[in-house]
Amino acid sequence: MTIVLRGVSRSWEEIVGLSDIDLDIADGERVAVIGRSGSGKTTLLRALAGLDTGITGELRGAAAPAVVFQDPRLFPWRSALDNVALGLRGTDPRDRARAMLAEVGLHGREDAWPRQLSGGQRQRVALARALVREPDLLLLDEPFSALDALTRVSAQALVADLWERHRPALLLVTHDVEEALLLTDRVLLLADGRLVHDERLPADLPRRRDDPALVARRADLLRRLGVEP
Repeated sequence: MTIVLRGVSRSWEEIVGLSDIDLDIADGERVAVIGRSGSGKTTLLRALAGLDTGITGELRGAAAPAVVFQDPRLFPWRSALDNVALGLRGTDPRDRARAMLAEVGLHGREDAWPRQLSGGQRQRVALARALVREPDLLLLDEPFSALDALTRVSAQALVADLWERHRPALLLVTHDVEEALLLTDRVLLLADGRLVHDERLPADLPRRRDDPALVARRADLLRRLGVEP
């Protein structure tokens, strides 16, 4: 499966959200989207998720996308297990949901209400709810931005581990350039709704925050964003 966008645009009267985007995302590829606020990052994610009916152009390839937002969006009146199992089809949906909760490190918390879970745990439930549906495209819309620093590092490691196990195509929207470099193979830079930079990372790029090669790439991307590192 390859996700294909050709001439994809989105506008609201005088406001341009996306402008003539051409993009291919291969099966299992990990892609980060960075850019300043209002650059079109979330608009692109919503287009790929099928959540925006005002998109023009050609968009094909993602038959079963799943989204994890910054806000976990759990139903407060349902347990963690019921949130993950909600709407699941096929055999043994609760057993599949229970196994997925264990995979994200929440074994034993199946019966907890969202209010009884920490912010990081609620985000793990949201990840479980997305992945239990076996998506061909996992869309992450700044899923760690509301977490404290230590919880954020743990959540990033979890996403890397989950991708290794399930291998969906992955698109991560983030303001954090370092996060993009740590978690993905390719970085897209949007500005004013346009794709202005598309950088594929070397397969042997060390994924350590203090590695000089990663630090240098982070500095270059920050400059492209107009920020002096």
